[in-house]
Amino acid sequence: MNPALTVIIALLVFGFLIFIHEFGHYITARIFKVSITEFSIGMGPKLLWYDSKKTGIRYSLAMFPIGGFVAMVGENEESDDPNAFDKKPAWQRFIITAAGATVNIVAGVLAMLILVGMIDIGGTRIGAFRTDEQLTEMGVSDLTVRSSDMLMLEDEITHVNGKRVVLADELSYEIMRNGNEPVTLTVIRGGEEIILEGVTFPILEEEGQEFGAMDFLIYKVDKNIGNFIPIAFRKSVLVMRMCWESVIDLITGRYTLAAVSGPVGISTAIGDAAKQGVASLLNITLLISMNLGFMNLLPIPALDGGRLITILIEMITRKRLPTKVEGIINAVGLIVLLGLSFIIMIKDVVQLII
Repeated sequence: MNPALTVIIALLVFGFLIFIHEFGHYITARIFKVSITEFSIGMGPKLLWYDSKKTGIRYSLAMFPIGGFVAMVGENEESDDPNAFDKKPAWQRFIITAAGATVNIVAGVLAMLILVGMIDIGGTRIGAFRTDEQLTEMGVSDLTVRSSDMLMLEDEITHVNGKRVVLADELSYEIMRNGNEPVTLTVIRGGEEIILEGVTFPILEEEGQEFGAMDFLIYKVDKNIGNFIPIAFRKSVLVMRMCWESVIDLITGRYTLAAVSGPVGISTAIGDAAKQGVASLLNITLLISMNLGFMNLLPIPALDGGRLITILIEMITRKRLPTKVEGIINAVGLIVLLGLSFIIMIKDVVQLII
C-alpha cells in the first residue's frame, strides 16, 4: 500500500478513536453542566479551531494525533465557578471520568457485532492438521513437535489447562499463551469426554518470546440468530482478557517492551490490515479501541483510571484529595508516560527501518 495512504488511514482511525473517547467525556460533562473551555482532538499546535459564541467552548484540531482533551474548569485547579468540575458531586465526576474509556469499549463491542456478521467463525473441532510447508510459513522451525501425537481428526477441544474454549479465537489464544509448554486438553472424541495431559505444540519465536502454534485447522461454526450475539460477546470478552493478561505479562517480565507498540508500530499494523480488506481493518480498529479503553482505566496517574481511584477513595472516606495536589500527581504521571511513549516510538522506528 502507498505509504501516504497508510498514513491517511492510520490518522483517520486514530482520529476517530480519540474523538469518541473525548466525546464521552464531553457529552457527560455537558449533561452535568460542567463548564468547558476547549474540546481538542490531537495535541500540540492548533491547526483548526472554532469558538462557539453560544457556549464559549473552543473546538480545535491539533497537529499530533496522539491524544486529545476536554478542558473543564476546575479539573486540575481550584475554581470559584459554581459549575466547575471540582464543584460537582463525586458520583458525577466519576461518570464523566469513566465515560471516555467506556465509549471506546462499547464502540469496540458494537464493531465486533458487525465483524461477526462479515467473517467466518471457527469452532474448536479439528478438521485437518497443518502440513510441514504450512508450519514453515508460520515460522515454526522444529517440525518434529506436533499435537497430532495425541490429538485426532474430529476431536472437539473444550478446555485448555482447565479453561473453557468455544471459539477458534479462544483456542488459538490459549495455545499461543500456554503452548510453549505441554498443556492439558479436554476433548470430545466419539461422544466421550477425554482428558489429554502433556500435549505439546510447535513453538514460534518472535522478539525473543516463545509462543505455542496451533498446528491444525478447525471447522467453521454455523452462525444464526441464536448464537450471533453470544459469539460477539465471547470475542469481546477475549479481547479485554488479552488486554489484561498482556499487562500482567509485562509486569511479571514474561513479555518485554519489545512486544509493545506505539503509534508508529500501530500505524504499520493498520496499513497491513487495510491491505487485507475492510474486515481486517475493522478488526484492528476495534482491537485498538477496546485496548485504548482498557488502558485508560488502569490506576495510573494521568490516565482516567488514576483519577477514578482518587474519586472512589473520596466516595468511601468522604475526604477529598486537594485539587492542586491531584494536578501535580497527574502532571508527574503524564511526564513518565510521555517518556515511555517516546522510548517505544524510537523502538518502532528502528524496527521499521531495519
